[in-house]
Amino acid sequence: MPLNPNIQFANNILDKTKVEQKPIREGFGIGLRKAGEVDPNVVALCADLTESTRVILFKEKFPDRFVEMGVAEQNMASVAAGMALMGKIPFITSYAMFSPGRNWEQIRTTICYNEANVKIAGSHAGVSVGPDGATHQAIEDIAIMRPIANMTVLVPCDMHEAEKATLAAAAMQGPVYIRLAREKTSILTTPDTLFEIGKAQTFWVEPAGTSPDVTLIACGSLVHNALLAAQELESEGIKVRLINNVSVKPMDVETIIAGAKDAGAVVTIEEHQVAGGMGSAVAEILAKNCPVPIEFIGVQNSFGQSGEPNELVEYFGMGVNHIIEAAKKVIQRK
Repeated sequence: MPLNPNIQFANNILDKTKVEQKPIREGFGIGLRKAGEVDPNVVALCADLTESTRVILFKEKFPDRFVEMGVAEQNMASVAAGMALMGKIPFITSYAMFSPGRNWEQIRTTICYNEANVKIAGSHAGVSVGPDGATHQAIEDIAIMRPIANMTVLVPCDMHEAEKATLAAAAMQGPVYIRLAREKTSILTTPDTLFEIGKAQTFWVEPAGTSPDVTLIACGSLVHNALLAAQELESEGIKVRLINNVSVKPMDVETIIAGAKDAGAVVTIEEHQVAGGMGSAVAEILAKNCPVPIEFIGVQNSFGQSGEPNELVEYFGMGVNHIIEAAKKVIQRK
C-alpha cells in the first residue's frame, strides 16, 4: 500500500513523465496575493527581484502596499521590522542567497529579537538554481535560520504547499522563513491537501500490519525524488515510510520519533548542506529521544556550481538512485 490513502495527492505523481510541474515560487506569489485580499495589513517589500520572486502578483493587485527597496536587503529587513511594529504584516522577498544570506544580522536582531511580525521568503534556494552557479545557490539558509529564537522555518514541496505556507505565515504572529525553489517542481499535493505549521505528513506508508524497514524524511523539491525512491524500494520488497517534513521549525517531533522507532533506520533528504540543515534537526531530535542509524542526503561540504538543475541534483548525490543506495546502506547498519 504505497501512497497514504488519507492524503489528497495530485494526479500521476509516481510517473515522472506525466506529473505536472510548476515552480514552487509561483505558489508563494499566489498565496501572498490571497493573503493581501484577506488582510489589508499585509504589505510586500522586494529587493529588485519582483518578477523572479513572483511578488509581482501582489504588486499588480496592491500597488499601494508594495515597496521596491532596490538592492538593499539589509535596509529591507530593518524597514520591514519597523512596519511590523506599527501593525503591518510585511513579507520581504529576494533570492535566499541575499535574504537571509546578506541580511542575516538584521533578521536576527531587528526582526527576531524584537519579535517583529515579518515574513521572509527566500527564493531560488538550492543547487537547482542551475546556471547561476555557486554565488546564487543558497545551500546554507536553513542552517542559519533555524537556530534563531522566535523563527519559524517552512520548506514546501510544491507550489500548492507554498501557497498554503504563505497564507499560514500571514495568519500567525511572529517571524517566518519560507524557502522556495526556482525551477519547475513536480506538483504532489492539491489545493485541498491539509497543511499545518508544526505538522509533517506521511506520504508513503508501509503495508498494513507491518513495520517499515526504513523511514525517509524529506523536504522541499526533493520530496518527489524520495517518493520515486520509495516506489522502487517497495518493488524490491523493502518496506518504506516517507515523511514530508515541511515544517523544519517547529518540527513534528512525534511523527519523526515514530518513524525512527518503527523502522530503526532513517534517511534524511534535502537540497541543502547536510551540516546544519533539516537532517541535522532530525538528528538532534533522535539523538535525544530515539537514537538510530541515519544517512544524510544533501550537499556534502562543498559549494554549488553552474549546470542544468537536474544534472546538479545528480552530481551532488541527491538523485533517486542515491536515495535508494542510502536506504539500503542504513538498513545494513541496524
